[in-house]
Amino acid sequence: MGLRAIYADSTVNISELRRSPNSVIEEADNRPVAILNHNHPAAYLVPAQAFEAIMEALEDAELGEIVRQRRSGKTVKVSMDEL
Repeated sequence: MGLRAIYADSTVNISELRRSPNSVIEEADNRPVAILNHNHPAAYLVPAQAFEAIMEALEDAELGEIVRQRRSGKTVKVSMDEL
C-alpha cells in the first residue's frame, strides 16, 4: 500500500483513542484528528459542527445537480392564480 495523504493537522493511533477518547477529543480543540491504524489513516474524528457543515454542503450539491438536470426538462406555464 502506498503513502496516503492525511487531511488533519493532528493524528492519534487507534489504541490511544480506545484508551482515552475524551482526552483525544479535548486535545483536538475543535479540529479534525486522523485516526491511524498501522500508521495509515483509518478514520477521521471531526467536530460535530464541521460534520454538520459537510453534510449540508453535500445536500446543497445534490439539490444543485437535481436543478441542473431539470433545467432541460419539460416546463409547464402556470399563472399565480393557479398556484
